[in-house]
Amino acid sequence: MKRTLLLLPVLLLCLAVSAQETYKITYHYFREGAMIKQDPVVVFAQKGSSINSRLSQISGQTRYPAEMSQYDYAKNTVTRYTLLTANQVISMKDTTSLKRYSYEKLPDQGNMLGYKTLKAKTSLNSNSIEIIYTTDLGIQAAPNDVGQSLGLVLEYKVNGSSGLRAASIEKLKSLPAEAQLPKNSVLQDELSYKDIIWKRKFIQIPIFQNQQICFQPDIASDSIMRFAEGTVILKKVKIPSVPLNSQAFIELVQTSNGDAYDRTGSVFLIAEDQKQSFLDGMKDSVNVLPKYLDGNGQVFPGMIRTEGFSPVYELMRFFTPFGVKHFNDRVKLKGKTWQDSAMYRQEISEFLPELAGKEVYIGTYIGNYDKGGHKVSLELTIHPGRSIYPEGTKVMSLFNTTNILEMAGQEYPTMYGHEKGLEFEFNVPADMKNVKLRYISTGHGGWGNGDEFNPKPNTIFLDGNKVIQFTPWRIDCGSYRLYNPVSGNFENGLSSSDLSRSNWCPGTITNPVYIDLGDLKAGKHKIKIHIPQGAAEGTSKSFWNTSGTLVYQ
Repeated sequence: MKRTLLLLPVLLLCLAVSAQETYKITYHYFREGAMIKQDPVVVFAQKGSSINSRLSQISGQTRYPAEMSQYDYAKNTVTRYTLLTANQVISMKDTTSLKRYSYEKLPDQGNMLGYKTLKAKTSLNSNSIEIIYTTDLGIQAAPNDVGQSLGLVLEYKVNGSSGLRAASIEKLKSLPAEAQLPKNSVLQDELSYKDIIWKRKFIQIPIFQNQQICFQPDIASDSIMRFAEGTVILKKVKIPSVPLNSQAFIELVQTSNGDAYDRTGSVFLIAEDQKQSFLDGMKDSVNVLPKYLDGNGQVFPGMIRTEGFSPVYELMRFFTPFGVKHFNDRVKLKGKTWQDSAMYRQEISEFLPELAGKEVYIGTYIGNYDKGGHKVSLELTIHPGRSIYPEGTKVMSLFNTTNILEMAGQEYPTMYGHEKGLEFEFNVPADMKNVKLRYISTGHGGWGNGDEFNPKPNTIFLDGNKVIQFTPWRIDCGSYRLYNPVSGNFENGLSSSDLSRSNWCPGTITNPVYIDLGDLKAGKHKIKIHIPQGAAEGTSKSFWNTSGTLVYQ
């Protein structure tokens, strides 16, 4: 009898837990009053706790990574679980989210889904949040962290236009199997948890990691190919197959490793669509590449497209700042804290057809004469969806006058010093539609009177017709002063890194210009780039680094 009486409270407690009322609330996304197609949020709520999930998860169509959150209102704790795969789960405990928000109660009352409603508002990252909720059911639940302490949130609206709205509330006998929390999760701290999830949402392809680019003829090569006395590094990279409507980005982090000057840099892709590629000139000799003869009779190998040869695709043009990191301790200025690196990140989605599912050669060049030179890390990331380029977009490399193999004998591109400029014929093998010229142009050299510091118009002709004339020029260089610790300083209070330049600043990317060329018929076409390049001043000469790629359907 005594034993039976002892067991009775335990039995009653179990019956109370199993009989606890459970509600299933389904929330749909909306914008400007209309429902939008997005994976609905599904919440299972009982008195004192709730579990947030997604319709895709509870219907057996989980999209990884997939997160579930368990709210414990007595302990003011949120435990978050993310399924990285069907068998790999990470988790974290959050003790701050439920205490983070303060609410202003609003007088308006109404009715939604048959329940009396109340209103409140709060703010989140400068956004105005309006919450409609009910206390009729005696439970707490919401589609996210906001409003959990108020009751059952029925609508969550951001800046008066978009958010989540409860579409249905179902009463269940108990918590269903699909609402069960994942088991055997690996507990992470908050930053690690968020970082792991973020990196699972896209593809990361490391190319170079803290690699040296310098002037050292005998520098060790390890797994990286090095050319032009160490000023060019190259690697063969395997790119996975991805949907071509994805977005692709390259990110390069650079620091000085001894070189104090602003240098031209380029991230490039070897074009392999013809019999001969730029790689042949890198491995053998620059002189084996097809040569462009300018109006003064000077020869420039490997810079233009010919029958049988394609120059490199320039993915990104960048410029090193004056000595970032290596020289940070050399110059101390009141109120200034130097940056510890220069980071360059740029979208290159138009090149995905040349990357996806292939093994490709990707390289980086920094022109310098220093044994220490620079250190670089380069990464390619590919993100699903949202590309602006229609299916079937293609690219064709036309020209690249940047003398990547400068230290292997490739001359500075001074061909613009003659009226002829850069002018050559190229063959279009089949009709091209909606053609754009992806054009990058920067002027260099000549000190104060040279083209680096003097605006010069660029004029582009196609088949004898002027397509565009514009002056590439940057006036925002002073914005990057904190990347340039050893920039030269002048008596008037300016630093060299402040000065406006021909489309570049120390520590920045030069963005491509996309020039509409219309449709091109199959056959021969002629392109001409004209720039009024300045004359040489003693040993100092002006020159222009230009590159052009056709982007078309």
